Amino acid sequence: MKKMLFILIALFTTTLISIEDVQAQEKKKKDNQKTMKAWVSMDCENCKAKIEKNIAFEKGVKSLEVDLKTKTVTIDYRTDKTNPQKLEKAIEKLGYTAEIIEEEKEKEQKTK
Repeated sequence: MKKMLFILIALFTTTLISIEDVQAQEKKKKDNQKTMKAWVSMDCENCKAKIEKNIAFEKGVKSLEVDLKTKTVTIDYRTDKTNPQKLEKAIEKLGYTAEIIEEEKEKEQKTK
């Protein structure tokens, strides 16, 4: 009986430690992730497709949304892999003019 109780306690403790590790890793990932928004000089569906195809594979890009109506690109990226200036240059290498409109950090300051 004592052995079974010991095994149950050890198993429960190990599970708790594992859950805490996973939560810490998730928090670290969120801390390393930011969002930026940029205006891009795109005119058509081909422009949109070209940006989606190429920028999605830039180092550190987690997701992106290209809105042709407003001519904006919203990018979720990892701060340890890239930054808004590098992403802006990557868009410009495709032949478009790009201008950063907003970064997550600035958004937070505006709401305070």
